[in-house]
Amino acid sequence: MTIIVSARTAGGRREAAGISLFLVDPKQAGVSVQGYPTVDGLRAAEITLRDVKLDKSALLGAQDQALPIIERAVDFAIAALAAEAVGAMTAMHELTVEYLKTRKQFGVAIGSFQALQHRAVDMLVALEQARSMAMLAAMMAEAPDASERRRTIAAAKVQCGRSGRYVGQQAIQLHGGIGMTEKYKVGHYFKRVSMIDTMFGDADHHLAAVAEAGGLIDPI
Repeated sequence: MTIIVSARTAGGRREAAGISLFLVDPKQAGVSVQGYPTVDGLRAAEITLRDVKLDKSALLGAQDQALPIIERAVDFAIAALAAEAVGAMTAMHELTVEYLKTRKQFGVAIGSFQALQHRAVDMLVALEQARSMAMLAAMMAEAPDASERRRTIAAAKVQCGRSGRYVGQQAIQLHGGIGMTEKYKVGHYFKRVSMIDTMFGDADHHLAAVAEAGGLIDPI
């Protein structure tokens, strides 16, 4: 395994130029990797670098010009995560609808109650909003205009974060007690979309980015 590390090699603290990428061996002196499980059942790691020395062969790509590459890679990652979130939301909605059809109360399926039907429809609306934005993010992931790409990707992250939270909460509530158990799928899907929301900035972070860029659609 090799770690790709970004570091400032020139320029001021907030300047776009001056960021470079380096290949670092995790077994090298000064590198510490502490793995841990995440709430969604996957794993992550805390990497600490202390007085790590590298030679010129560790440089990846052009020196001082890595920021645009990093930004593009992050945009691709967010577009992929948006698609994954939509898949998880779809599964949660399908499981919930099926549960409403089979769970009985007062001798009838609870899906026959109009209030629960409305909540299932609201879940579908939130899901389709996220699906549309995830598709837009996928189309814009290779856009040559970095500012336009970043603005669209941020907007998709906002919608997927908000929809994921809403769909997950409704799925848990409509399943009742079983939705809270470790052995039932809905809770695991909700944990995953919650983790996706926090990766590369949550919905609030990206909403601020969209606002700073002037909104998703330019004024006429």
